[in-house]
Amino acid sequence: MEATDTINRISFITFIIEKFASTYKMDRQYAFLYLKKYGGLQYAFECWQSLHVDNPFWAVRDIYKICYKNGGMR
Repeated sequence: MEATDTINRISFITFIIEKFASTYKMDRQYAFLYLKKYGGLQYAFECWQSLHVDNPFWAVRDIYKICYKNGGMR
């Protein structure tokens, strides 16, 4: 993995945690823990290339669906 790829991936993950938190009215730390616990972070990390070109609304929605399938509720 190239350094720019790593930087872009980290930037996206940081951005999407903030978006997820604001969309679902969560504290950023709680959003991070929620995403980590229910697989949202792993999904975002693995699929960041397709998610980052999508509208943030749909990216957050896709990540929420993954969390929901893994037992997360909000």
